[in-house]
Amino acid sequence: MGSLDGRIALVTGSSRGLGRAYALRLAAAGADVAIHDVTADKVAEFGEGQDIGEAVLAVRALGRRSVPVLGDLTDPEAVRRVFDEVEAALGPVDALCNNAGGDIAARGGRRPDPNDCVRVSPEDVRAVIERNLFTTIFCCREAASRMMSRRRGKIVNISSMAGVMPVVEGAIYATAKAGIAFYTKSLALQMRPFDVHVNCVAPGPTWTARFAATRQVASEEGKSQLQRIGRPEEVAAVVEFLLSPQSDHVSGQVIAVAGGSSHP
Repeated sequence: MGSLDGRIALVTGSSRGLGRAYALRLAAAGADVAIHDVTADKVAEFGEGQDIGEAVLAVRALGRRSVPVLGDLTDPEAVRRVFDEVEAALGPVDALCNNAGGDIAARGGRRPDPNDCVRVSPEDVRAVIERNLFTTIFCCREAASRMMSRRRGKIVNISSMAGVMPVVEGAIYATAKAGIAFYTKSLALQMRPFDVHVNCVAPGPTWTARFAATRQVASEEGKSQLQRIGRPEEVAAVVEFLLSPQSDHVSGQVIAVAGGSSHP
């Protein structure tokens, strides 16, 4: 038996990248998993596939049920519709991973440019905060309200090591991710009487197609296990733990998966 047998999971932004790694890890652990993205073809942006259906088929190949759901999670009405669609197709969501986001400019694709505290455009400020903090809050509100009535459920929010220490480059993204960590702790406190667990994972730099395409990375030759860039499966293992019964006495925590680093 898997650690998540019988669970219904929703992973936002899961047609690609880290989200897809989380979704497949949860499916391998026994969960039925809904795959989400803004549009069906977002997976093609950095050459990770053609459409969202490929991730759905990958989950089904592991013997689990899966459906695609599309929606702009900066819109609370779209969030409600996404949860309704998952519930109608698979059942009530009792394992939510809020992965959608990224340091993405208003125009999409790449990081804002300029991307510091002062010169970043108002459009990029709004886009980065909405895509990271707003989406997490809106999905948590929807999930928590449903989980409270059932007195069952686990939520994992994805922050970042970028939100731990002051930065100049990517400061708005870091601010949004720091907000996610604080919101996680506050929501966990509110959910204690309802047996709903809320935790947060803060990855450091991790290899994905987007990461490789948007950053220049020095050679890792000679670096130790803890100094190298992380792998998606290493973060996914912690997400599984926090959504499984093994973490039944863990809530309100922010767990770094960054090789012991305290800086992005």
